[in-house]
Formats: sequence, structure tokens, C-alpha cells
Amino acid sequence: MLSEGSEGPTFTLFLKVEELQTELDEPSTCLISSSSWTKDLSSMSSDLGLLPGSRGTLKFSLLYCKERCELLLTGLEAWGLPGHGCAESTIRVRLLRQVPSHIPELQCVVQEWQSQVVKNCTRPAFGDHFVFSLQDAEVEKSTLKLEVQRFDKYSRNGVLGEVRVTLSELKASQSLVLCKELQKTTKDVVGEVLVSLKCLPISQRIEVGLLKAKTTSPGSTAEKNVYARIDVSCRRHREKHQKSRPRAHTPLIIFNETFLFHMPEPPAWDCTVLVSIYEVDSDSRHLIGQATLGKRRAKEAADHWDLMIKSIQQPVAKWHPLLI
Repeated sequence: MLSEGSEGPTFTLFLKVEELQTELDEPSTCLISSSSWTKDLSSMSSDLGLLPGSRGTLKFSLLYCKERCELLLTGLEAWGLPGHGCAESTIRVRLLRQVPSHIPELQCVVQEWQSQVVKNCTRPAFGDHFVFSLQDAEVEKSTLKLEVQRFDKYSRNGVLGEVRVTLSELKASQSLVLCKELQKTTKDVVGEVLVSLKCLPISQRIEVGLLKAKTTSPGSTAEKNVYARIDVSCRRHREKHQKSRPRAHTPLIIFNETFLFHMPEPPAWDCTVLVSIYEVDSDSRHLIGQATLGKRRAKEAADHWDLMIKSIQQPVAKWHPLLI
């Protein structure tokens, strides 16, 4: 949270917040992400609707304070969301940073936040202020990802769309107010996991070997533990999930565990294996990343599955990207 001061950089930043809040109330300060639109979307009534197939629009403001090495995100507001009804809305905010690696587009999640939940509102306004610690040299490598979600108290939140901002576009100590159309959400590569698969047709089982995992967490995680959860489903049948033993969260995590799952007759082996890695503390868990393997998945995952079917009773190991 921001505190009001009487002098120095803190007072300057507080004034900037007040200026941003004033700008949010003036639609003329918005910048529209689509150059083909000449009207200010924030002045349009939600009753008029947006373009066919639109996922909605997100309005927000950004300010990078170079003196304090902080990025301020405020003024979050959304409208034109599909099926607005009486649903509850929330926004997940991630600050991502590029990581040099042999893995294309590898990133780490520097910081992550969840906004408050807004209920029964067709144009939810989120009163949250998010402050990210960000060194000046890191701005060029960083991206801000804002994911608008339908809040679900009893299950996983439904994702409506996302907005990404490359922070190299920002100018130090100059506020920027944006209105951007929500795009289809995409996953980010945040690590990789080494998994082995073994087909056991006689006993109608599949053996999933969880060997190693590499993560890109930027901070110190030595005092935290991780575990992996393995889910296997075949058509509409889902096997009971299994969990690994806790491990220390190091850049290279050694699991070396195997898990057996019952499968139907070989001709029906159209299955999916989901490997989810979680970081845990005393009272909560946090998803680090997931890898999905199976016959109908991405090419590398499907190739691994085909090799397993051809290599009866022989384990086949491959690295797979961890996505979030």
C-alpha cells in the first residue's frame, strides 16, 4: 500500500497516484490499442455492445518511478465482458521477465498478484493499487500480463482474456493510461520437466516417471518446498491423482519417483497426462507450472506418447516445457 508523506519521493509518488486517478475519470486521456478504432471505448455504453466476438476491454494506468525503482499499476476497470450477468470478476496480474536460455521464450514470474473480487457488476472497477519493485535495467526485459477472470468459489476461475504490456514502452515518471481489447490468453514457458513414460499393456497400466524439473523463480526459494501432482485421464475417465514427496525448491529439483496408473484396453489408449508442480508454504500452495502429455497434445508431447506405445515395457524419457 502507498502511504502519504509530506516531502521527498514518497510525496511525489502519492501526487502521481492522485493525478492518475483524475486521468482515469477523463476518457480523453485513454489510448486505444486498436488503431482502426477512432472512438474512445470508455465513452461507449455497455448496452451498445462491442465488435462481434469481442472479449471485452480493460482500462488501467501505469507509472514507472525511476527514483524509487517501482512500477505502479492502478485504475483497473473492465467492460463489455461476455456473459456479464451477475458473475464475479477478478484480475490476475503477473510481472514476467525474460531469462537467457536454450529454451525459446523462457520467462520467470517475478511477482504475482490477485485483485479483489467485484460482484454483480457489468462494468467492474477494481480499486486495487499494485506496486512492483523493478530496477531500471530490468524494465527492457519485463512484460506485464493482466488476465481477466470469472471468479469461481468452488472451482478454478474461468479466464476471459488477457492484456500484455511490454514495459520498454514506458517512459520514466510519466503516467500512461491505456484501454486495450482483451485477447485470447496464452501460456508462458517458466521451466521444464523431465518425464519418462512406460507402457505396460499386459497389466493395463502406464508408468509415469517424474525425474527432474528446472524452474526460473527469481528470488530465494531455499526455505520453500515443492511437490508434483500427476493426473491421468482417458476419454471421460479420470484416474485418482498421485503426488510426489516434498522436495526443496532449488533451480534443479530431483524427484526420481514413479507412479502407476490403470489404463483401459490398448486400442482405447487416447489419454492425457498432466504434471503440475506446486510451491507450498505453511498455509497455501502456488502453481509453478504444468506440462501436458498425450496422443492429442502438442507435437513434442504427442511424439513422446507415440514412442511410449512403440517401446513396450521400456521407459522413454523426454524434457517438456512447464507452462503457466
